Amino acid sequence: LLFLCNGSLAAADSYTRTRYPIVLIHGMAFFDDLLGVSGWYSIPRQLRKGGAEVYVLQVSALNTTELRGEQAARQIETVLATTGAEKVNLIGHSHGSPTARYVAGVYPHYVASVTSVNGVNRGTPVADFMREGLQRNSLGARLFKGIMQAWGGLVNILGGNPLPQSFALEIDALSTAKALTFNVQFPDGMPAQYCGEGAAVAASGIHYFSWTGNRAMTNLADLSDYAMLASAALMEEPNDGLVPVCSTYLGQVIRDDYRMNHLDAIDHLFGLHSSKDTDPPVVYRQHANRLQQLGL
Repeated sequence: LLFLCNGSLAAADSYTRTRYPIVLIHGMAFFDDLLGVSGWYSIPRQLRKGGAEVYVLQVSALNTTELRGEQAARQIETVLATTGAEKVNLIGHSHGSPTARYVAGVYPHYVASVTSVNGVNRGTPVADFMREGLQRNSLGARLFKGIMQAWGGLVNILGGNPLPQSFALEIDALSTAKALTFNVQFPDGMPAQYCGEGAAVAASGIHYFSWTGNRAMTNLADLSDYAMLASAALMEEPNDGLVPVCSTYLGQVIRDDYRMNHLDAIDHLFGLHSSKDTDPPVVYRQHANRLQQLGL
């Protein structure tokens, strides 16, 4: 009995233990840790419970994909030097997905896999709407820009890591036009057609995966859901409140119909999500085990 219990415990403790460290890259307006709250809430902790070695990066909350990618690459170099690992498994949420794809494209020798979580891989009409407002210099766009710039400054102060922040550059990076240009430069894993599925393994040997949710409102007690509901009105196709489902596709699509919105995908706000689908941290644990089974 003791042997069986110890065997079960050992199996549970190694469920998420991957060959290469897992590196999380946040999206627009987010952070690694703010006043003790992770930008991924309980996800890093739940991954580590199963034996995963997890690193959460802090890149500019608001800026270009290229700048964020270079910031990420410097931190990944530190991870590699510290751990002795040959490569890392990148998981990027939202703008973190093209950021991870940039790293994989420019520094393929650092990367074993790229996973896109609700990733803005083909842009989003929400960014197009805001970009147009900034170009027209509308009052609403100016006010929102001021709020977001202030938020970026606050993230710098409270996070103790001053980084360049630019709402205008962030919105441009997430626009449809900019995303399409970016995809020409970094095509690995991208479907040839909208709503298609890309190659699961690139010529570089890097594995590509993605998943997303398709609901804006998932929990009446979550105040952020109401913002998701408002931005969802800008789209005429299935979406997670901020990004169209088909825009998130990259490599092997694990699932595109989770009952999760854009923030549920990173276990926010504070773990509130739908009770009718998989708990978000469980999805990450399942994926870590998938990477493990592939020898990644």
